[in-house]
Amino acid sequence: QVKLVESGGGLVQVGGSLRLSCAASESIFSINGMGWYRQAPGKQREWVAGITSIGSTIYLDSVKERFTISKDNAKNTVYLQMNSLKPADTAVYYCNVVKYSTSYWGQGTQVTVSS
Repeated sequence: QVKLVESGGGLVQVGGSLRLSCAASESIFSINGMGWYRQAPGKQREWVAGITSIGSTIYLDSVKERFTISKDNAKNTVYLQMNSLKPADTAVYYCNVVKYSTSYWGQGTQVTVSS
């Protein structure tokens, strides 16, 4: 079982930046399905960004050019760099890993963007 712990959330003003981290309990070197999701109050959880084992990335249209997903295999950690934050980015952000067809989630970290 993969355990995930997110950190880095907080309160930031419009236009500010945050970097979220997701530390995994085991090696992520060969895991092909890793990503970040978010859930705003009253809304369904939505996918935000994904990264493959070889480092290919893909993003939700509304965060392209502002968010960057990356990973450090040596630290078993996935990151989400968020720049030019908007109030619409306010949500609980969750790290997700899919290993052997099983989906694992972290506990989430709150991101609040104030206007």
